[in-house]
Amino acid sequence: MRWPWRLRRAIEPRPMASSRAMELQTAKEILAEVFHARPGEVEEMIQRRMEESGPGARGRKVAGDVLPG
Repeated sequence: MRWPWRLRRAIEPRPMASSRAMELQTAKEILAEVFHARPGEVEEMIQRRMEESGPGARGRKVAGDVLPG
């Protein structure tokens, strides 16, 4: 028996030129695993988050960015 999340297509690694691009790809793979999401859903999550942050918010912390602990 195969588990449903194993049936989904894995995020395909792409040739990376920079460490930033590699970090982004790794983060996408982690998000896909944690949220049991498809690659397209991960892209939507990231896009939605960027839109919520607004223009010019890149690199700044947003009110909800603090991890509990």
